[in-house]
Amino acid sequence: MECDTCANFMYDEELEEYICDVNMDEDDLVRFLSDKRAKCPYYRNGDEYQVVRKQM
Repeated sequence: MECDTCANFMYDEELEEYICDVNMDEDDLVRFLSDKRAKCPYYRNGDEYQVVRKQM
């Protein structure tokens, strides 16, 4: 699942579950939910070491 490696996928202690922490307004949410693309447009790689590995 793509969300597992996303920097926006955060644990919410109040809800006791992982949530997507992207700040979207209502229009953005409707656009996102109706989009049929395979990839999430808000995905941000949460791998802190990705840049370092490229430099090696």
